[in-house]
Amino acid sequence: MRKAGLYLTALMMTAGVMMWKTPILSYAEPIAVEANEVEEEEIEDTKDNEGAGSSPVMEAASEEDGLADSGPDLEVQERAKAKAQAEAEAQAARDAAAQAAEARKNVVSYALQFVGGPYRAGGNDPHTGVDCSGFVKYVMQNGAGIGMNRSSVTQATQGRAISANQMQPGDLIFYGSGSHINHVAMYIGNGQIVHASTYRTGIKISDWNYRAPVKIVSMFG
Repeated sequence: MRKAGLYLTALMMTAGVMMWKTPILSYAEPIAVEANEVEEEEIEDTKDNEGAGSSPVMEAASEEDGLADSGPDLEVQERAKAKAQAEAEAQAARDAAAQAAEARKNVVSYALQFVGGPYRAGGNDPHTGVDCSGFVKYVMQNGAGIGMNRSSVTQATQGRAISANQMQPGDLIFYGSGSHINHVAMYIGNGQIVHASTYRTGIKISDWNYRAPVKIVSMFG
């Protein structure tokens, strides 16, 4: 009986231990799960914080790159502007020179059509007779649209004085006795002039230095 009692007691104790084990495990497992969830949340928060921390830096870098790519700096822009302005001015000068050359060519062609026409003192029309200053006034007005004074003396005060090596077709050459001007002709190129010379010769072509020039003037700038 005593042995049976001891056996029964041992059996009951074993059963009690087994009964207590299940609740302990059932309570321990949720705690372990919660701990794992907390650890996973901390890892995710760390990742989020790392991403959030790097974003402003990346944005700042992107902004700097955008500013760097937005265009040349002020000095480069000023140089480009100055270069463009210089090119525009050079082109304008070339255009003006081309227009002047065309105007010179036209006025010379206009004047040459009157070669052989009559000379007449005080005359103003090469069709009916002109003197030297009347011829120049008529040709410049009608061939180039440039207004001139009537006498050779006052015509010499107009335009821009130039030297002989600067002469171009359409420029005016004044002749005289000493410094006194009494005759004017138009340079037509190739060392020649057209002018209303005398009653005997009328309007003709001569060498530009058949007399010593007193003054040479350009009316084309």
